[in-house]
Amino acid sequence: MCPREISAASLRVSLAVVALLLWMSAAASELKVLVRLSGGQITQEVLEADSERDIITLEFKQADGALITFLADFKRHVKILRALVLGEPERGQTQYQALCFITVLDHGEIIPSEAMVRLRQKNPHVVRTAEENRGVEQMSMNVPVNLTLSWQLSSHIHNVCRDARDFVYTRKDDIKHWLEKGVEGSIFEELPQKTEGPGLQSCSSTAGPWQPCMCSYTLRLEWYPCMLKYCRGHGSSPYKCGIRSCSKGYHFDFYTPHKQLCMRDEDG
Repeated sequence: MCPREISAASLRVSLAVVALLLWMSAAASELKVLVRLSGGQITQEVLEADSERDIITLEFKQADGALITFLADFKRHVKILRALVLGEPERGQTQYQALCFITVLDHGEIIPSEAMVRLRQKNPHVVRTAEENRGVEQMSMNVPVNLTLSWQLSSHIHNVCRDARDFVYTRKDDIKHWLEKGVEGSIFEELPQKTEGPGLQSCSSTAGPWQPCMCSYTLRLEWYPCMLKYCRGHGSSPYKCGIRSCSKGYHFDFYTPHKQLCMRDEDG
């Protein structure tokens, strides 16, 4: 092979590598946003989007130090909310506890991944506040999910929720939806019968540290791109011209076999 042929081959390889890097750059992105929490503190949110896998991940620290992760899996229409909650050593609690809550991802909850990939901010030092408050959604997380079989719902659950172990929950309404979609019922586990009905007290009202009770936990996504904005120019067709930001809270009630395992109970 002559030098000219080697040079041409090297050029083709270089161009292919550049094209691959550009494609990878267009398919995935990371955005860091400064956000003001409800208590006035400022935190940094990291938003990652991957249009090839069709997911969006949002992660930030709350004022109490808890690490919150939100993952939207658009391919499987699954939403994962994980909290790594710091324990209280004076109560004999471990360093942290992982809680994982899995629900159906509703249409219009957050912008699509392909739109998120293209999102940029002009002023990264500006502290953001959401334009719309979507309130607090009350969720009774009354069904444990078998983490080993969770791939049937979403391949991302095991990775995000692996530290949660026995605290991976979903709702009965969501189970009905997934069973209709062909998911096997074996992925969902049953709680002890004594948890049914009004008899089980909240952990804040339970005296014994080793008694079963209903724990609660609240988190809030203070800023996330929830809608696309459309503008009209001189032509008749509207075009995308920005995003609308939202905040939303989630209040979870879930079973714990021991009060000692209920960290940061919101009713306490």
